[in-house]
Amino acid sequence: MNLFLHITGRRDDGYHLLESLFVFTESGDRITVSPSDRLSFALSGPFAGALAGGENNLVVAAAEALATTAGIAPNVALSLEKNLPVAAGIGGGSADAAATLLALNDFWNLGLSLDELSEIAIRLGADVPACLYQKPLFVQGVGERVREVPLGFEAGILLANPGVELSTPAVFKAFKEAGSAFDGTLGQGVSPWDSLEMLGLNTRNSLEVPAVAACPEVAEVLAFLRSLEGVQMVRMSGSGATCFALLESLEAAAEALKTAEKSQPGWWFMADRVVTG
Repeated sequence: MNLFLHITGRRDDGYHLLESLFVFTESGDRITVSPSDRLSFALSGPFAGALAGGENNLVVAAAEALATTAGIAPNVALSLEKNLPVAAGIGGGSADAAATLLALNDFWNLGLSLDELSEIAIRLGADVPACLYQKPLFVQGVGERVREVPLGFEAGILLANPGVELSTPAVFKAFKEAGSAFDGTLGQGVSPWDSLEMLGLNTRNSLEVPAVAACPEVAEVLAFLRSLEGVQMVRMSGSGATCFALLESLEAAAEALKTAEKSQPGWWFMADRVVTG
């Protein structure tokens, strides 16, 4: 997910340029690989039904791309336990693809480096290379330039989604139609990952306003999270509709989760810890 997301420009080919802080939680979707004489794919979990057929899934695409690069048959049984909502702005599909590349690199004893895996990952999606690292990253360009930046603070996190899928193209369309200005790049010496105060003062999510225009429920989620006790910062992740609240600890996030689930029984929530490095 993104603790901040700045849209800094647009290339001639239509891809937007960005600066973002990618972070990861300790739990999420789960990928399992097992021996097989052919490629197979199985889905389970609370959000399995929201995914398209296996032939269109990024997990399958990652396995096929890696096998092609290695010059081997993609013989493996893949299983995805889908615990995160789909089209939710938290990079679940990209993380699943990255996890598949990492798992199969070991399973097939390929010995490819992260740089080599990144060359495959970028063909699967702009966010996939960053997800290979599973650590806080400062991401630039269209997602291909990544730098590890261990967080200078610890935080619990409460994720919230109103049960609405929000199309990324729809949000970027709203961004363009609103005539939204591009953000300037972060200045030299500005390191918003050093402290929560720096993060709050120097960053934002450029897509939050157009996301609210495309999906008013996002505004409801943001307002609700801000109302919870102990919340230190609230933002939308990626292109939405998932939003998050940062709290001082996992324990504080777990307490907020109890209140949230009672207040908004139709929404999806998850309390976790942010991986710091």
